[in-house]
Amino acid sequence: MGKLYQFGSVIVRVYANDHLPPHFHVLTPDDEALVEIATFRILAGSLPGRVEREALAWATENRATIAAEWNRTNARFPIA
Repeated sequence: MGKLYQFGSVIVRVYANDHLPPHFHVLTPDDEALVEIATFRILAGSLPGRVEREALAWATENRATIAAEWNRTNARFPIA
C-alpha cells in the first residue's frame, strides 16, 4: 500500500488494485475519506476540518506524486 504522506496520526495513501475513479485515502485513527485525484472532491467519508485542509493543501502541491503512485499501483486504470 503506497503511503505517500503522514502528518501526526494522519496518513495519505493509495491502495493497489483499487476502483475508479482514481482517488486516494486520508486516514485518521477515527475517520477516513476517499478523495478524487482530479478534483480533490471527497467521494466518501469525512474528515475533521483541520485534517481536511492540511491533507488537501498537501495534495494540491503533490498532485503529480499522487497520480504517479495511482498509475504505479493501479496500472489497469491509468491517469492520462
